[in-house]
Amino acid sequence: MMMDYILKKRERNSLAVILISAIALGITVIGNFRMSFLKDGDFENKNIIERVVEGKDMNKRKLTLEEERVLIHKGTELPFSGKYWNFKGVGIYLCKLCGKPLYRSLYKFESHCGWPSFDDALQGAVKEIPDIDGVRQEIVCANCGAHLGHIFYGEHLTAKDVRHCVNSISLEFKGIKSNNERDLGIAYFAGGCFWGVEYYFQKEEGVLSTRVGYMGGDKRFPTYKDVCADDTGHAETVEVIYDASVVSYEKLAKLFFEIHDPTQLNRQGPDIGSQYRSVIFYTNDEQKRVAERLIEQLKEKGYNVVTEVEEAGKFWLAEPYHQDYYEKKGEHPYCHRPVKRFD
Repeated sequence: MMMDYILKKRERNSLAVILISAIALGITVIGNFRMSFLKDGDFENKNIIERVVEGKDMNKRKLTLEEERVLIHKGTELPFSGKYWNFKGVGIYLCKLCGKPLYRSLYKFESHCGWPSFDDALQGAVKEIPDIDGVRQEIVCANCGAHLGHIFYGEHLTAKDVRHCVNSISLEFKGIKSNNERDLGIAYFAGGCFWGVEYYFQKEEGVLSTRVGYMGGDKRFPTYKDVCADDTGHAETVEVIYDASVVSYEKLAKLFFEIHDPTQLNRQGPDIGSQYRSVIFYTNDEQKRVAERLIEQLKEKGYNVVTEVEEAGKFWLAEPYHQDYYEKKGEHPYCHRPVKRFD
């Protein structure tokens, strides 16, 4: 009896998703029909849109007319037509427009709706806004505002009871070599101005993506101005998503200690304040053990290390102009430079 009830409930949920997909398909067809009447001048170029998107591996991106229609003009691709709706790779999904990470493959599930479905997103990566249809909730990239798709609640398809319904064309995928979800790692480091810290981590082999933001304080939705006031408790922090089958957490932690001065208290070079303090925010016990072991090694070498080791909390994404700062500027960090400290 219980099994029959569960199966019937799943059938009802699947039918509900199919119905929603059918409605969305209708909206898509109407939208495509409307778009067909747009004049060539409504786009920068009818065939290829030259749009410079500054960011790692995303410079001088060329958007096709269809990509422009979806990402910029909030269109929808036809169901079962995108490259990722039934894709099973292990890694991370990035925003097609700016290259910042949005979803882990762990969050992806099969909803039978014809579009990639996720029941979670990386912290602060996706923003919900009311759709212009007055009914649905649109989801966009929190960094650049590119249209991703829509979000639905109450379908009971997963334990999290949420579905990010995303256009494949809005995504790029970066896989890990081992194709093992356990090898997709996330680490958080704070060591002065996050521009310089991110710069060096972006150059490390095995690093899939980085974001800069704020962590360690108690203020919700902090801005750069808030954090610079030095009373939020937050530190300028870099999130590093990496392929552990290529680069170990220990190697990343060693890099962290060698690209900033871990002996400076509440400052890094000319930048002064607790927001510039040296911190490793660990996400599991193994990261904590590695960090503490490396600190002890440095102390044995005579370094008066002041780096704090704290459990990772909420990561608040920094403003878009802080992301990939030196990549966009074509410059080098002013207060970070590599110094060999480990054998």
